[in-house]
Amino acid sequence: IKFNCYRTNSLEREIMNAPMSLSAARGRVLPFSEKEKTEEESGTLESSLLQLIDDNRRSSLQLREKTERSRKEAIRHAARTADLLVKAVNGGVEECFVNEKRIESEIRNLAVTVAKFGKQTDQWLAVTHAVNSAVKEIGDFENWMKTMEFDCKKITAAIRNIHEDQ
Repeated sequence: IKFNCYRTNSLEREIMNAPMSLSAARGRVLPFSEKEKTEEESGTLESSLLQLIDDNRRSSLQLREKTERSRKEAIRHAARTADLLVKAVNGGVEECFVNEKRIESEIRNLAVTVAKFGKQTDQWLAVTHAVNSAVKEIGDFENWMKTMEFDCKKITAAIRNIHEDQ
């Protein structure tokens, strides 16, 4: 606790300059003029002590108020710092979130494109199988035609031989 040095020194001066101490004044009966003087000095001493106590209370109250203001300011600064840290962290997280949404959108678009290509591939396979079947049938038909032609030539040769033999 910090006391005002001027007041403390004046109190000490008053106590030292007093003709007799308070305890000595109380122990004996004083004449009226001395009694008045002692009461006046004790009133000054009491008022000085009361002034010291009042100053102490005032400085304690000021110190408490200053401490409370400092505490509130520290809390405000801590909250601001926390907000800035959250914004800094969330900035990266937000960017990642936006990128994730963009990637998911691209994945959906690619899935649609893959599905289209899958259907188109199936159509191409069906057409290819149809062409293969047609070519196979043509080959089979051509082979049948050759076989028929060979058979017809055999039959014609046999008929000629029979006709010539007769």
